[in-house]
Amino acid sequence: MNKISQLLYRFLINTFNFLLPVLAQFIPKLNQFKSVRTDLFSRLSDQLDNSKPVIWFHCASLGEYEQGFPVMKRLKKHFTDHQLVVSFFSPSGYEVKKNDVFIDVITYLPIDTRSNAQQFIDLLSPTFAVFVKYEIWPNFLQTLSLNKIPFYLISALFHKDQVFFKFYGRWMRRYLQFFDQIYVQDRSSYQLSKELGLQKVQISGDTRYDRVYYQTQQDNRLGFMEDFVQDEYCLVIGSSWTEDEAVFIDYVNEARHKVVIAPHQVKPEAVQQLTDQLHPEYALYSTWKNSDASKNILIIDTVGLLTKIYAYGNLAYVGGGMGNTGLHNILEPAAFGIPVIFGKNHQGFPEADALIQAKGGFSIATSKEFYQLAEEFYRDKNKRLKIGKNAIDFILSKKGATKIICKDLAKHLST
Repeated sequence: MNKISQLLYRFLINTFNFLLPVLAQFIPKLNQFKSVRTDLFSRLSDQLDNSKPVIWFHCASLGEYEQGFPVMKRLKKHFTDHQLVVSFFSPSGYEVKKNDVFIDVITYLPIDTRSNAQQFIDLLSPTFAVFVKYEIWPNFLQTLSLNKIPFYLISALFHKDQVFFKFYGRWMRRYLQFFDQIYVQDRSSYQLSKELGLQKVQISGDTRYDRVYYQTQQDNRLGFMEDFVQDEYCLVIGSSWTEDEAVFIDYVNEARHKVVIAPHQVKPEAVQQLTDQLHPEYALYSTWKNSDASKNILIIDTVGLLTKIYAYGNLAYVGGGMGNTGLHNILEPAAFGIPVIFGKNHQGFPEADALIQAKGGFSIATSKEFYQLAEEFYRDKNKRLKIGKNAIDFILSKKGATKIICKDLAKHLST
C-alpha cells in the first residue's frame, strides 16, 4: 500500500507538472502559479553567490516566514559566511518579502517532482535546510536525504486531522522520519509524534512568541498613524474576512472613537465590499492626506503594515475565526499588551485557547457578543489595562523556543 501510494503521488505530481501549461490558460490561479515559476532555475542561479555556502529555509507563506524569522536571524549571526536562501510556496510570502534586504536570495519552490528537487538542491548545495511548521514535500526531503544534507523541521504542530494519521496518508510518515530533528510546539504534538513512530523529536515551543516579542522592541512608528490616532482610543481590526465583517460592522458604524481596519483581502473589489457597509466617513491608506486625520475610520488597503499598526491599538480584533479560512496571528496584538478578540472557529490554533486561559483574549460567536465586549473595553480602562497586561505576560511566559532550537541545531551541526 505504501509503495503504491508513493508511485501514485509521483504520477499525480508529474501529471500536474506536465498539464500545468494547458490548465494555466483556463484557471487564473494556476496561471499565476505557473508564471512565477517560469525560468525559476535560471533566475535562482543568477541570484546565488557561488563563493558562499547556503542556509536554506522553506516557508509555505508569510505566516511561516514570520515563525521562522527568529531562527533565521540567530543562525545568520552564527553562520556569517553563509548566504540565506528562503523559498516560498505561495505568493503571500514571496510578494511581501521579495525586496527584504535581510534575505540574501528569495525564490519560489518548484513543483515537487524528483527532477525539480534534484536540480534545485544541486543549485543550492545547502549546508543544511530548515522547514517551518507543516511543509512536507516528499521528493525534496528524499533528495536532501540521498545527498546527505541535514534538514530540520521547526515549530511543528501535529494534530489528529492531519494526513499522517489517515489510512491513505500513512505512506507519508516515512518522510517525517527523514528529518534529522523535529522541533514541536507542545507536548500534545510530541505525544502524537510518538504515535507516528518518530524518534528524533524535541519539544521547543513556538518561535512565533519570540518573533512577536522581537517586533515590540523595534521602531514601530508610522507617521500616518501618529496623525490619525493622536491620543485617542483606537480599535484595530486586523486580517478580517467578510465573515468577520458581519460581527463588527454594526459596532464600527456606531463607534465614537478611532477604528483601523486592515482586511486580509486588499483587492479593490474586496475593499469596496467593506466600505459599502460603512455609514460614517472613512479614509483609505492608499489615498491618505492630512485632512483624513479628522475621520474616525481608516481602511488599510495594502499589506505589510498591520504588525506596526497594532502598536497604536487599545483593543484588537483578529480575523479568520468566524469563517473557515483559519485564524490569523493573535499573538502580534497580544505582544503589544492589548486585549484580543477573535472568532469562534479557532480549533487547531492552540495559542487561542492558551490566550483565553491566560485571560488575555476572548472568543466571540455573534455581533452582539462583539458589540458588548468592545463597548466594555472602551468604557472600562482599568479592565482593558488588566487584560492587556495578562496578554503581554502570556507572551513573555512563552518566549524561548528560538534559543532552544538554535542551541540544539549547533550541537547537531558540529557533530
